[in-house]
Amino acid sequence: MAELDSQHDLQTELGSSYTLERELGRGGTATVYLALDAKHQREVALKVLHSDLAASLGPDRFRREIAFAAKLQHPHILTVLDSGETASGQLWFTMPYVEGESLRHRLEHQRQLPIDDALRITREVALALDYAHRHGVIHRDVKPENILLVDGQAMLADFGIARGVPNRITASDTPFTDEGTAIGTPAYMSPEQSVADPTIDRTTDIYSLGTVLYEMLAGEPPFSGPTAQSIAVKKMSGSPLPVRRIRPTVSAEVGAAIERALNPVPADRFQTGGDFARALDATSAEMLAASAPDPHRRRHIPKIAFALAIIAFLAAGVRYAWLQHLRATGSANSPGLLTLGVLPFDTQGDTANAYFADGITGEIRGKLALLPGLSVIATTSSNQYRHTQKTPQQIGRELGVRYLLTGTVEWERNASGLERVRVSPELVELREGAAPETRWRESYDTTLADVFDVQSAVATRVADKLGVVLTQPAQTRLASRPTQNLAAYDAYLRSVSLSALDHFTV
Repeated sequence: MAELDSQHDLQTELGSSYTLERELGRGGTATVYLALDAKHQREVALKVLHSDLAASLGPDRFRREIAFAAKLQHPHILTVLDSGETASGQLWFTMPYVEGESLRHRLEHQRQLPIDDALRITREVALALDYAHRHGVIHRDVKPENILLVDGQAMLADFGIARGVPNRITASDTPFTDEGTAIGTPAYMSPEQSVADPTIDRTTDIYSLGTVLYEMLAGEPPFSGPTAQSIAVKKMSGSPLPVRRIRPTVSAEVGAAIERALNPVPADRFQTGGDFARALDATSAEMLAASAPDPHRRRHIPKIAFALAIIAFLAAGVRYAWLQHLRATGSANSPGLLTLGVLPFDTQGDTANAYFADGITGEIRGKLALLPGLSVIATTSSNQYRHTQKTPQQIGRELGVRYLLTGTVEWERNASGLERVRVSPELVELREGAAPETRWRESYDTTLADVFDVQSAVATRVADKLGVVLTQPAQTRLASRPTQNLAAYDAYLRSVSLSALDHFTV
């Protein structure tokens, strides 16, 4: 089956039923045209399936699938109007042409959406999926390109590659695609869909919608990679960076809902779109209630605020006195108190890369600060010892710590132009009346793409050497990445470095 050579050839085969006005775009499964429906004098979106998909589908199966999709009449579903096959075997179908923009278009101009907008769009698409699933149709390609924003409402489009839900398929039905062929978009497919599991169910759409919500809030999908295979491996081997690490204003309830939707085990996800929508509805209600003024409580706010201020002041005073006592007596170095200072890692070679060494230091410090049973000195206090001539013992006494983590970062560029980085951390124990002792030292030679793994490895080894017991949540936090986009992370670190320099020189 050959693709039609031009829009003119397609128009010839369609005859007078539809007049093609212009091409709207090409996707992985079809080419879309704006067309005029001659019979009803209305504009429609006419989609022509690509020949490879059409061949695997076959006209009989296509007609059955379109018949399923055409029955879907829902406020948030862009329904199928008509379908057919050209003389050359090209399969096509039409949908209403609506004025608006796709979610993808909006994300290209607004990388992260307001939380309320993201939740509303997700709820509306979840309800559309719930309706479709109850009528025997799995979408299988939920992504921003297939979500249209029309008059403030979300509409789910393109059921052209949908398949009947397994319990609605008869024994005579054949799979929608050849076994081992994955249909969909890699970044949004569920793990089971990525490996072309023929038994996928409606929860594959829940996973895809969870991915879309993650992207609307975080500005990027939870998993990315250069190939479909690499993305699939990541989905099956680990959890994404929690969305609240990227956007702290997202509530814990929304973060939990996303985590459940993205569970690699289908049985552990929301089982219906309605369940997903209700979880987000409950979250929105709680947010609204929390933000609403309470006239009965308003008059107590000044007293409460004053009381909290007094408590905070007293707590700060007690902490200051305690630290002074520790520093004066040296008891900060007692074996039972785990206190750690993470000093700025030194850059070896080109000092233009110092900002990245600071980023590595900050990320390791942040990971360790989350661990229970370990007190980590704040960034401002630790950074004053950059390029210091003071001895480790002096630094330890001034910070009131028993351990120091220092390190170096060295950059190299090999013959092929690939940048590599060598991170060499050292954990030092400070003891009164004795020389500092190296508890652990190691060198990590890696590419820039794997530098996040090095940060996690260093934090994990330090915790191990200090005898900190790592629970499963703690291990997950240590293994998490600040982002999947190294270029964005690099730009962020540069901006932080420039901001710090501007602040210093003012």
